[in-house]
Amino acid sequence: MPKKESQPAPRKPRADASRNRERILAVARDAFTADSVNVSLDEIAKQAEVGPGTLYRHFPTRDDLLEAVYRSELQKLSDAEQTLAKSHSPVEALRAWMRLFVDYIATKQIIAPALNNIVGGPSRIYADSGAILTGAIESLVRRAVESGDIRPDLDPMDLLRALVGVSNVASAPNWKSSAHRLVDILILGSRQQ
Repeated sequence: MPKKESQPAPRKPRADASRNRERILAVARDAFTADSVNVSLDEIAKQAEVGPGTLYRHFPTRDDLLEAVYRSELQKLSDAEQTLAKSHSPVEALRAWMRLFVDYIATKQIIAPALNNIVGGPSRIYADSGAILTGAIESLVRRAVESGDIRPDLDPMDLLRALVGVSNVASAPNWKSSAHRLVDILILGSRQQ
């Protein structure tokens, strides 16, 4: 029987390359949400303090950068569920995560039209988001119910639906601060009687 050759493990990106990628994503998210998705990639590279070649090496097209920003925001929500569960009481972890979800909505509202125009459509980009968001909120609500802070009949999806409803007025001034107040109202209304 022929001996199988083992494939070398893929190399991890260099630390400076990872830092550059993360800085580009952070600057792009801020630029896309502050200005518009039409901000030039050269301007993003300049604000991230990297050369255009570095930006294009990580993100060859605007679509690649938009998709990476969206996926990065989604990953932050996923990671935050675990981090907040370890560092906060169950109800405060839920409140903090819901506030992060409001920030996610803000980013998604701005870049969604551009994501809809990506080759292949948005469905492949959005494919994992439902499971990630549902899993995170269900876990946080379950912990809050088990602690006795939240009513056992609360449907976690009701909380997400309420926050998504806020996105319908995302163009109004100060909508994010209003949405953060709504998080507090939702938590208060979900408390154990």
